[in-house]
Amino acid sequence: MPNEKLMTKTIDASELSFNDFKSIVINDYKIAFESRQASILGRREVLTGKAKFGIFGDGKEVPQLAMAKAFKNGDWRSGYYRDQTFAFATGISTIKEFFAQLYANPAEGADPFSGGRQMNCHFATKSVNEDGSWNDLTQIKNCSSDISPTGGQMARLVGLAYASKLFRQNKELDYLKHFSVNGNEVAFGTIGNASTSEGVFFEAINAAGVLQIPMAISIWDDDYGISVPAKYQTTKEDISEVLKGFQRDADQPGYEIYKVKGWDYPALCEVYEKAIQVCRDEHVPVLIHVTELTQPQGHSTSGSHERYKSKERLSWETEYDCIQKMRTWMLESALATEEEIAALEKEAKIFVRNAQKEAWNEFLDSIKPEQKQVVDLVSGVAKHQPELAKIAAGLASIADAQRREVFAAARKAIRLSAAFSSPERNKLVEWYKQQDHLNYDRYNSKLHTNGKESPDKIALVEAVYDEQSKMVDGREVLNACFNENFARDPRLVAFGEDLGNIGDVNQGFAGLQAKYGELRITDTGIREMTIMGQGIGLAMRGLKPIAEIQYLDYLIFALNVLSDDLASLSYRTKGIQKAPVIVRTRGHRLEGIWHSGSPISMILGALRGMHLCVPRNMTQAAGMYNTLFRADEPAIVIECLNGYRLKEKLPGNAGDFTVPLGRAEVLEEGTDITVISYGSSLRIVQEAAEELNLLGISVEIIDPQTLLPFDTTQVCVKSLAKTNKLLVVDEDVPGGASAYILQQVLEEQKGYFHLDGQPKTLSAKAHRPPFGSDGDYFSKPSVDDVIEAVYQMMHDANPSKYPSLF
Repeated sequence: MPNEKLMTKTIDASELSFNDFKSIVINDYKIAFESRQASILGRREVLTGKAKFGIFGDGKEVPQLAMAKAFKNGDWRSGYYRDQTFAFATGISTIKEFFAQLYANPAEGADPFSGGRQMNCHFATKSVNEDGSWNDLTQIKNCSSDISPTGGQMARLVGLAYASKLFRQNKELDYLKHFSVNGNEVAFGTIGNASTSEGVFFEAINAAGVLQIPMAISIWDDDYGISVPAKYQTTKEDISEVLKGFQRDADQPGYEIYKVKGWDYPALCEVYEKAIQVCRDEHVPVLIHVTELTQPQGHSTSGSHERYKSKERLSWETEYDCIQKMRTWMLESALATEEEIAALEKEAKIFVRNAQKEAWNEFLDSIKPEQKQVVDLVSGVAKHQPELAKIAAGLASIADAQRREVFAAARKAIRLSAAFSSPERNKLVEWYKQQDHLNYDRYNSKLHTNGKESPDKIALVEAVYDEQSKMVDGREVLNACFNENFARDPRLVAFGEDLGNIGDVNQGFAGLQAKYGELRITDTGIREMTIMGQGIGLAMRGLKPIAEIQYLDYLIFALNVLSDDLASLSYRTKGIQKAPVIVRTRGHRLEGIWHSGSPISMILGALRGMHLCVPRNMTQAAGMYNTLFRADEPAIVIECLNGYRLKEKLPGNAGDFTVPLGRAEVLEEGTDITVISYGSSLRIVQEAAEELNLLGISVEIIDPQTLLPFDTTQVCVKSLAKTNKLLVVDEDVPGGASAYILQQVLEEQKGYFHLDGQPKTLSAKAHRPPFGSDGDYFSKPSVDDVIEAVYQMMHDANPSKYPSLF
């Protein structure tokens, strides 16, 4: 059957008979050869138009067999998009599933890795169920969902390996039996040689060396990065030479570094067995530099490598093709005859071809009923409008119709028949509406996990105050929140720059490292990308990480990791993986270009799939943390930089009260104008409202509290229905987050219909704020700015009552 899984086995020469050894080798060769045929046939499918794009693992088959032999249940892979042989050899993927992904088949179970959402060779295993509950990760070979950005897999790899260290060393986690077996799991990473030029690679290598974690990174080195040879990529043209300073010795910890030729099957098996045993037993990182690899079909289906490789190089690649070299070795070692190998190869070609055909036919078969339904429905409408018959006939003539062609025909027929009501048209419209729901599930669902621990399912618990409640610095409210939650849940860990020993630069974690230990509250180096990756990997393995970015401006250093990986994780796996990381940072009002950032529009644009919390004070922040600690979806919490020493009342249940995400709050009621703001700007608005009241203007102030999600109970539009005027005050650039808020209120909440004048925004200037209090005053909305903006809107509405100020 084309779905057959042909997995590799470990070679133990001390226990195997010759016949057993021969059987394993022949089975391995079959896996490698089938994988190569899948690459060849996959490329052909793209070039004939059946698939959009293809990138394959040809030339890397044999080293991936060796890696797969060392990969055990409970282990994790964070790899790159040429690891198909590894996926076949471990049973993570079948060849039929490989082709289903190439065709982007969204049918249930066809592409179990991404539901048809990712291009081929992007694998993932099922960590969570439909309801968001975890599977037993110790019983499967785990594969974190691949991403295309080169080097992007390295950040999360650090976290996947770091989890094993925590599970091994923190005995409080022993009860998490479904996530680890005493921390014995290895995190396997793979990367191409050219991608080792990326900053995230060096950041991850250094972080793993510092942390001393069981991370095994394999570098597939074929001397090129698309058309660019190694001499333009890597110092000395040899990455393991560059990294020799990381080699551990008797006095200093570091890496074990191995170098092996990618066409040498027995040497590869030996090196991987040894390297992974060291990694697993001693809990140290290892690096395996696999050299002299080839890329027989070039980089991808976008072009041919004959354009940039010399005839000598192409000739060498033919001779040193790893499958060809393995074949020669098998013949020379009398493990198989020419006839046996030829028969195996013939059988493999047939097997792969059948798997491809079955995957393609299943893809088409899932669409053909819809195609026939639309042809029949449009033909019915054409009884009243004969010109529509061309649409039905055109769709019927497409032998291999894609779903977009089916729905384009249906929608065109609906548009062209809008003026001609008929029962047949009603049936077509009803069918379309029903299918629209199905297509949402196929192509748009699972941006968030939406499971049983979704933030919107966390119970509301009000903050408790009594006569004994003290007024304290805002930072003390946070500290009490963190303290109670770390005592409650041993899965919680926190890490970041200056977070541990000094308790963070604003003292939210003051004293907590001494109380809960360095394993749980940890300082890191200055390495924003791998701080985020550390969080992603830990969260994927069942822990509850708080990954701190010291200032919001520095989030830009980690934006690629958050956007490419974390924010898209639930969506790109269609909900089979999750990583409930809480990114803690601080921003808004302070002083200077690098410490006063409010790049909210950047976050809104890049990080859909994460929740965005913008609390106005530390009590609200604590309530949001309490919600997120109990939920299972990723979020960013931006604390107000200028609020840590402002006085707030300490709740008696600092670790338990919750602030629901998406619940906007009316801070002050008013009748004349609605002003929406968030974070530190709210204090500016509240101060302005006092003077405006003296001018006879009643301001209703709304704090959305979170921007993702935004005001799920429509507090804003209810206010607008009363005041009919809207001002958004925002510290982001003009047209930034304020434009998003307008879209939400005026379009999504239909607030446009309640306006009696032009809605306005008051934002920061287009540049970053200069240093100093004067710079802040003239760059970001001030009390004076808010007063004058509101007054001008009232003047525009009633100039006789509110005469011009200027």
